[in-house]
Amino acid sequence: MSEEPPVSLDALRAAYAEALRKPTGQPAPPAGGPAACTGATDSEGASSCQTGSDNAAAGMGAGAEHDPGQVESSAEIDPCPISPLTILEALLFVGCPGDEPLRPERAAELMRGVGPEEIPDLAAALNRRYAAAGCPYHVVLEGAGYRLRIRPEFAGLRDRVLGRSRQARLSQAAVETLAIVAYRQPISAEEVNRLRGVPSGSVLSHLVRRRLLRLERPAHSPRKAYYRTTERFLELFGLHSLADLPQSEEAS
Repeated sequence: MSEEPPVSLDALRAAYAEALRKPTGQPAPPAGGPAACTGATDSEGASSCQTGSDNAAAGMGAGAEHDPGQVESSAEIDPCPISPLTILEALLFVGCPGDEPLRPERAAELMRGVGPEEIPDLAAALNRRYAAAGCPYHVVLEGAGYRLRIRPEFAGLRDRVLGRSRQARLSQAAVETLAIVAYRQPISAEEVNRLRGVPSGSVLSHLVRRRLLRLERPAHSPRKAYYRTTERFLELFGLHSLADLPQSEEAS
């Protein structure tokens, strides 16, 4: 089951434009306004490597003696050899910390002799293998990285096994704060407070817990903290990058 974005992209743009139209210091609408929903889903994948055994007696005539050496040689055959393709598959199966998609740069770091530019071709090769084998999962590009996902036609089965995901509501204040960060990032909490006209620390913390925002501290100035949107934000809104955010005269 795919996750739904908390609001539409047009609504996000409109919330940002409305925040800019307000005089600095004017309070934002109360948090009890219309709410939107986010979902949380789990992903499952399975390795495409299949084990098998050779029949040591295949092709042998009746009464032929059993050759122990032949059986041992057959058993030594590795049904899933280590290669860039199988390593990428294993990385996708394991997943990344924080449920982030696997970036090509990170995947290349964990391989030998493979560059980030080669990862898309490897992901495409995995999908060709999965399609040929009729696998119920595939590799998908989400934001700037890759995930191993169950195919949409099997989502109903997953829902019956795991149940539908619970939805968490976003207040109007959260939508406005998310819009400001999306269009102004990196941005400090003080600047968000100034634009909204009210303290926004609790709202920012809520969005961080929902994994829609992340907090980063520059190495040259660790005492300063700035907010940015996450890969999950891009994933939910179906964006490849922040450049795909809708623009307007107010939001430009």
